[in-house]
Amino acid sequence: MPATALALVLFAAVIHATWNLILKKAQADPVCFSWLAASGGALMIGPVALALHWEQLTGLGTAEWVAVLASGVLHVAYFIVLQIGYKAGDLSVVYPVARGVGPLLSAMAAIVLLGEQATMGSVAGLALIVGGTFTIAGGVAIVRGNWSPRARASLIWGALTGVLIAGYTVNDGRAVRLLGVAPLLFYWLSDASRSLLLVPAVLRRRALLRATLAASWRPALAVALLSPIGYILVLQAMTIAPISHVAPAREVSMLIAAFLGARMLSEGELARRLAGAALIAAGVVSLALAG
Repeated sequence: MPATALALVLFAAVIHATWNLILKKAQADPVCFSWLAASGGALMIGPVALALHWEQLTGLGTAEWVAVLASGVLHVAYFIVLQIGYKAGDLSVVYPVARGVGPLLSAMAAIVLLGEQATMGSVAGLALIVGGTFTIAGGVAIVRGNWSPRARASLIWGALTGVLIAGYTVNDGRAVRLLGVAPLLFYWLSDASRSLLLVPAVLRRRALLRATLAASWRPALAVALLSPIGYILVLQAMTIAPISHVAPAREVSMLIAAFLGARMLSEGELARRLAGAALIAAGVVSLALAG
């Protein structure tokens, strides 16, 4: 992986773990919060995206618009499932499970469906990241079945989130890498489509929307700002490095999330989760060297 792409991914990882902590602490209605974040993000980045990429926007074809719609649908499902997972479980379990399942499926799909080359280094890196995820999520306790209902719910919702991550990663990576849509333009279109898709549900929740806005406008604004920045950096990295390398390398964010969950949210088991994070870090190095 080129050094520039790795730098973009690592910076994005810090941003991603940060806004997930904010999302976890907000504990707001998933639909209303998702709409506020999507709408806020679209409003903030829209003028810049239009100013820089208006000519490309007017020339988008059917394939590009299908990718935009697919991204909107997948991101709607992702944000809602993720928030439900955070209500049912711990950040330090839901987050790593989601981020572990996602790259596994993303890398496999990129290699099988998009024809990207699998190398020994990339395979070893992916194996280390998945192994680290397993350790953070519970390790041997998962195999023995010796874990709480909360941990089980965390794993289930985390895995569902990971499937959605894999879906939007491959779809969005294809849009910017193979179809050539500018990352900033694509994210803005995806954010705008997510906002529009949620309008019918929000209109049925007017009272809840007002309550969510009053109680959670600050975290919604923070997510609206940080989420686009982090993901646009990842999309930019996908234009210069294979998706099968970028997707797993993003999971260094689990180093940060494991620490934040254990320390700031008092979720405990810091030693085991940091051990898993060390495996993930080794996997990131392997992926970087594989490129």
